[in-house]
Amino acid sequence: MQDPNEDTEWNDILRKKGILPPKEVPKEDEEEELALQQQSIVKTYEDMTLEELDDNEDEFGEEDEAAIEMYRQKRLAEWKATQMKNVFGEIVEISGQDYVKEVNKAGEGIWVVLHLYKQGIPLCSLINQHMNTLARKFPQTKFLKSISTTCIPNYPDRNLPTIFVYFEGEMKAQFIGPLVFGGMNLKLEELEWRLSESGAVKTDLEENPKKQIEDKLMSSIRCSLPTRKDSDSEDEDY
Repeated sequence: MQDPNEDTEWNDILRKKGILPPKEVPKEDEEEELALQQQSIVKTYEDMTLEELDDNEDEFGEEDEAAIEMYRQKRLAEWKATQMKNVFGEIVEISGQDYVKEVNKAGEGIWVVLHLYKQGIPLCSLINQHMNTLARKFPQTKFLKSISTTCIPNYPDRNLPTIFVYFEGEMKAQFIGPLVFGGMNLKLEELEWRLSESGAVKTDLEENPKKQIEDKLMSSIRCSLPTRKDSDSEDEDY
């Protein structure tokens, strides 16, 4: 009796006519084919970010779910590793020689806050204290300080304190001189808000704390002003 799985021209003709069933695929070949299919599925997601995977989730079939989840976990692990690598958590002193490495070449996705200061200027000391606290609160942001003339030769003292904000080596904001900071009344929350407006930190403050102070000040001024009725009665006395 002829083997129906045998590779013969006659068996091929019988298979085409439906007389013989399709040739059985060895189990090993099936597993290999399945593995190749899974690899090709994963490759379609290789260029996608975690956000794109979520956005396109509805376009994938049920058979893709396992591959997508596997790839999502892989990308998530890579993202966490990058985040761990980019943890700073303290304010670091740099010199002019460190500037290119620490600022211009800080790396992809890195915000840098650089404070130019001088010893003996009280507001500079206050900002360094505030930045030390903010560095611990926002460890993904690189906080740096540098003596002004060490970083920029002949930098004028009248411009101190100065804060420069960079993202991926490009300047995004600058705060120059004591008036910009409001003098020694500068609160930690106010500095945090300023930096959040530039994008350097993601604050949990809901509004500018300086605005609350200004609103209270305006309210107290209005309360101390005489009303129209009081003014009229005063005029009648004369």
